[in-house]
Amino acid sequence: MREHLGGDAAEPTPDALARSGRQALDRVLAHGGDRSIALDLLAADALVTLALLARAQVSPETLGGFAAGVLRDVSPRV
Repeated sequence: MREHLGGDAAEPTPDALARSGRQALDRVLAHGGDRSIALDLLAADALVTLALLARAQVSPETLGGFAAGVLRDVSPRV
């Protein structure tokens, strides 16, 4: 996950976690679909989960909108 967070702060914000999770998910969705991308998918899941947890702790009243925004415009490949 550190690789996906890049140079973000030692204590990443919900927005930084969500951004990194979304970037990892975008890489997964752009990939051909074999198992070589599995760790990126796990990282995306973990980062988005941590982003939601962090937002819930800081600002629970905005969690719904934040969650919707994290995955807005995601188009799964079929």
